Amino acid sequence: MLSRRIVFVLLTSLMLAAPARAADVDGAKVHWTSTGSGPAIIFVHGWTCDETSWQGQVPAFSKQYRVITLDLPGHGKSDLPKDGMFSMALFARAVESVRAEAKVDRAVFVGHSMGTPVIRTYALMYPARVAGLVLVDGLVQIAGGPSIPRPAMVGPEGLKARENMVRGMFGPATTPQLQQHIMKMMLGTKEATADGAMRATWDQSWVKNDPINVPVLGVYAARPVASRDAITRIFPKVDYHEIPGSAHFLMMEKPDEFNQLLTAFLKTVYS
Repeated sequence: MLSRRIVFVLLTSLMLAAPARAADVDGAKVHWTSTGSGPAIIFVHGWTCDETSWQGQVPAFSKQYRVITLDLPGHGKSDLPKDGMFSMALFARAVESVRAEAKVDRAVFVGHSMGTPVIRTYALMYPARVAGLVLVDGLVQIAGGPSIPRPAMVGPEGLKARENMVRGMFGPATTPQLQQHIMKMMLGTKEATADGAMRATWDQSWVKNDPINVPVLGVYAARPVASRDAITRIFPKVDYHEIPGSAHFLMMEKPDEFNQLLTAFLKTVYS
């Protein structure tokens, strides 16, 4: 049986071997990768992460679907915004630039953590392009809710705050190998991105309580980051699941369980 490390290297190699391209948002490069063919799935990572968050999904789903992963502005291989300003609308427009560049008509959009408000914003801005949404332990804010103070992500204290925040996302299923990958990915992200994307996430100006009436799959950790009431209020058609024993990076920790849920959902959307 192959060791977890060998499997990780093989999956990462498959992702790196896939055709990588660049779209454009406001003159800044947006990196994206396309693998496979068929109905489209566009995967959107979370705060200070990148497209390697989906290493457990790309090989599995590219056998039957066109799988597109991307790096949001300021993340991974994508450029920082030209004006240095981050917002959910910017991230949504970056996703749209990738969709347009990929010549995809409609897709299922999968968003992890901060990626959930990104695809939520996208669905409000570009509803005709959305076949379905998948929330992966994603944040679901409600307009008028309590303001949650967040520490600045700059300077030595900011880096320490980032490290503590990331370690708080781990659980018993987050193997040492996964922890190493996640820490390197998230702490290696530019300081400007860490601070700007955090501010954008908790900026209440973008939050609206408009319900999104498309098919939605919600897959959450054993201790979910969003309340069930908030999820069902914004996404009335949600099919909600929690994966026992999982933590925030559940799609990496328990890819088989996550992939089974996503497979079933895709069959209903693309039947």
